[in-house]
Amino acid sequence: MQIIEQLVPLRMAVERLRQDGPLALVPTMGALHEGHLTLVREARAHAAHVAVSIFVNPRQFGAGEDLASYPRPREQDLALLRAEGVSLVWAPDVATMYPPGYATNVSVSGISEPLCGAARPGHFDGVATVVCKLFNQVQPDLALFGEKDWQQLAVIRRMVHDLDLTRPYADDIYGVPTVRETDGLALSSRNAYLSAEEREVAAALPRAMQAAIARLQAGEAAAACLADLQRALLAVGFASVDYAELCDADTLAPLEGTGDGPARLLVAARIGKARLIDNMGV
Repeated sequence: MQIIEQLVPLRMAVERLRQDGPLALVPTMGALHEGHLTLVREARAHAAHVAVSIFVNPRQFGAGEDLASYPRPREQDLALLRAEGVSLVWAPDVATMYPPGYATNVSVSGISEPLCGAARPGHFDGVATVVCKLFNQVQPDLALFGEKDWQQLAVIRRMVHDLDLTRPYADDIYGVPTVRETDGLALSSRNAYLSAEEREVAAALPRAMQAAIARLQAGEAAAACLADLQRALLAVGFASVDYAELCDADTLAPLEGTGDGPARLLVAARIGKARLIDNMGV
């Protein structure tokens, strides 16, 4: 497994790997868990080689967020990727990704503005910018992202389509279903922030979502179901709920019910030091 930290050797390594067939990219911020490893395994099923990027992107963190404390277990991450048969790890530092004088920003309007975009202004500009740079640096034939970050996936697909990025092709942005703990909580690097007591409370999030979905599918009004979902989370110990929305699965436009086509229930809630996000199909 090659571990590369500079752009020139990256391009040389990528050129050699691509001689064997398609190259898949799995972008990450490290602190890898089974969700990330599931992406790697799926990537291996579609490509001759898998590249994984590890970069904690400062441009997607807002003021007062957890950039400084975000976990960075580098050696543990590398050991996990080596065991999964990853061919290349792209691990640039901030100065390599954003050299002195860097002045370019990628912004995807519309789909990036509600939900996490409203709660974390500028977040998706940072995501789009770094992913665009990663695509240009690694030049993958396909890329894989977890569906847990459903809005992020939608933003990236929109960016790839709008900018006519030739690699990866718009149809080769793979969304991989959310990996969950046995109690239903979506795997996330930020779950490490939870105390034992908070971790027990956090399991109420997927349960409350499933209860709301059952009511929605029974024909109840979305507004009442979503309001009760928020109240249920606050009642069990969540500090706040950033949003709980029923949206069109593709455009993220808000829906009033489940009869308008494929829908997604998306929730973000805060407990302790963690901001947890989740989504489920309806």
